[in-house]
Formats: sequence, C-alpha cells, structure tokens
Amino acid sequence: MFACKSSAGQATRSATSIHESNHENEHSEAERSEELLRRLEEGESVALVSDAGTPLVSDPGYRLVRKAVERGIRVIPIPGPTAAVAALSASGLETDRFLFGGFLPRKRGERRKVLEELGGVAATLIFYEAPHRILETLEDIEAVLGNRPVVLAREITKLHEEFLRGTAAGVREELGRRGAIRGEITLLVGRGAKPGRGDATPEDLRREQRQLEREGLTRMEAIKRIAREHGLTKRDTYRLLGGKS
Repeated sequence: MFACKSSAGQATRSATSIHESNHENEHSEAERSEELLRRLEEGESVALVSDAGTPLVSDPGYRLVRKAVERGIRVIPIPGPTAAVAALSASGLETDRFLFGGFLPRKRGERRKVLEELGGVAATLIFYEAPHRILETLEDIEAVLGNRPVVLAREITKLHEEFLRGTAAGVREELGRRGAIRGEITLLVGRGAKPGRGDATPEDLRREQRQLEREGLTRMEAIKRIAREHGLTKRDTYRLLGGKS
C-alpha cells in the first residue's frame, strides 16, 4: 500500500494498494506504479508501507522502486523488522553467511529442484513457508538436503512465538503431533558438510547409495545427495559408484 502526501506536506487520504489478495498480474502493478511515479514527479511524497515486516522483502513494490531510481527520484529507506534476520539471530545457526530464498515453490517437483540448486551453497538457508505446506516442505528438505540442522521459527515477536530445533524429520514429527498449524513461519536450514571430504571409499559410497534408496530416494536423488555431502561432482560420484547401485 502506498500513502501519499501533497507537496505542501499535508497528508491526503489517498492510498493505493499495489498488490491485491487475488494476485493481480504484473501489468496491473506496472500501471499503478506509473500513476504513483507521475504523482512523485509532480512533487508529492509517497510512503511505501507493509502490513507485516519490512516492505519489499517477499512483498511487492520493487518495480516501483526500480523505476523511481531510474527516473532520478530519491528513495529513502526506513529500517524495520524482518522475520528472516530476527529468526537467524536467535536460531543458533551460523550467521556469517546466509541466503534468503523467500517462499519456496508450491509444487513439490519445483520445490525439490530449488533445494537441490541451493544445497551446495555454503551458507545458512532461510525461507518463508505457509503453514499448510510446512510438513511437505520439511519432508522435501529431509529428502534433498539430508540430516542438516533445521530451525523453525513461528510467530516471531508475537504472543505465541516459538522456535523448534532439530532435523527436518524431527521438526516434522513434532508438528505432525499437533492439530492445525498456524502462524507465520520462517524456516532455517544449516550448512551441509564442508566440501573436500575424500576419506570415503567407493564401497562406502555404494553403501550410502543403497541406504538412501531404501529410505525412498530415487537413484539420481541418492547420487546428488552423496555428491553434495562429500564435496564431489555428480560425474565423479557416478564414476566412483561404478555406474551402478
């Protein structure tokens, strides 16, 4: 939402929502941005606000900011709370490097693909997730990223604030014992094993592959997991496995 003031400094009652609950398309957002830019160029002030957390962090509005910068309009940030950083600071996970991934895709295949792409990043991973998808997401994290430390932060700064710590499987088991899962969720995943671990023999790798396949991973998922955890390329892993289970 964007509240506007006149050049005389008096607040008007004009407010424009740039993002509706029915997920209007980018064309609508572009049109509204152009209207707001016109008013800025006429001398009005525009405040970009959000009903939860810092604006633009997993929120719409960057198109307006980008266009304002391109037109030489001054953009002034006002620091505010961010669930991702608040959760990281209290998580107990490494904070020197972190990657904020926003919301993961809704579809399982796309979600696992993103997790595979981020699995090799040497940083704490931070995501937002909806309560009705959190159990599936934790299952995917376990399948793709393995036995990494996981922290689930729920309702940060609110009355029912909660932190659950453990592995993806352990946190999922705890949530599964509850009834309905509610509240805003920030999910953090610790770094994987550091690359360069070369003490495993081909037979060790084959045992790992067989165990992962017994746990339900496909052959290629098992190979990707082994490569990631041992700091190997998929090609080298496949070669060490002898091209067979």
